Amino acid sequence: MSWKEIVCICVIVVGVILFLYGANYYNAVIGWAGFSLIIGGFFAEIVLKVYESVKKKKRLIRNRKVLSIFR
Repeated sequence: MSWKEIVCICVIVVGVILFLYGANYYNAVIGWAGFSLIIGGFFAEIVLKVYESVKKKKRLIRNRKVLSIFR
């Protein structure tokens, strides 16, 4: 696991804790903040995965072009 994935998981866990705390003490602001952190953590994880896969594909395409020049 990279440090980015660990940060996203920590944000999701903090969001769950805040959501449950807000639900238990009837504090809507804390509950919504927790819910927002949960959604943001999942969204950040998806964006990072897509970015890494696109970056990997670009690197493969660039390597193929370099290898085709030397043929």
